Amino acid sequence: MDIIGLDRIAVLESVRVVGRAGAGDWDRPTPCDGWTLRTLVEHMGGQHLGFAAAARGEGADAAAWAHRAAGDDPAAWYRGTARAVLDAFARPGASEGRFALPEISTGTTFPGAVAMGFHFIDYVVHSWDAAVTLGLPLALPAEVLEAALPYALRVPDGPAREGPAAAFRPALPVADEGPLPRVLAALGRSPDWR
Repeated sequence: MDIIGLDRIAVLESVRVVGRAGAGDWDRPTPCDGWTLRTLVEHMGGQHLGFAAAARGEGADAAAWAHRAAGDDPAAWYRGTARAVLDAFARPGASEGRFALPEISTGTTFPGAVAMGFHFIDYVVHSWDAAVTLGLPLALPAEVLEAALPYALRVPDGPAREGPAAAFRPALPVADEGPLPRVLAALGRSPDWR
């Protein structure tokens, strides 16, 4: 399966999970330090809109990545942002273009397929973040989780992961050999978080 197909599955799973949140769930804590479910969903939706802009060649504009409030119906807002990125990635030639991703580097652009890989691993992990926050099982196929592991293992570990704005925490040891626990631990998430 290509990166566009993998990413689509991960994003649609995040939409499914977020869609299960009820009115009383938005203030729940998540595995992301200091973030509620609402904060997490606003981050996820904002990233979708930023990556959609990048796929259209507009990612260098800081406004594309600005925080946006989810409003009174965060799940519906989130569905709309997911649709925007899925449509942008599905455009002919999107994976062959160059993406400006200023949150990663302001001095270079990234091949589309590489940038889509960054998005993919983020939504495997954020789908889990939202699912575990809501006490739901994650329904990603084994082949998607297996494909995510090499992406997770390529994310550099070290001091850059220790700051408050770090995208991922330092890697953790993991006893479970399954692909999801290994992905989570590689990116600093405890598979046992509750």
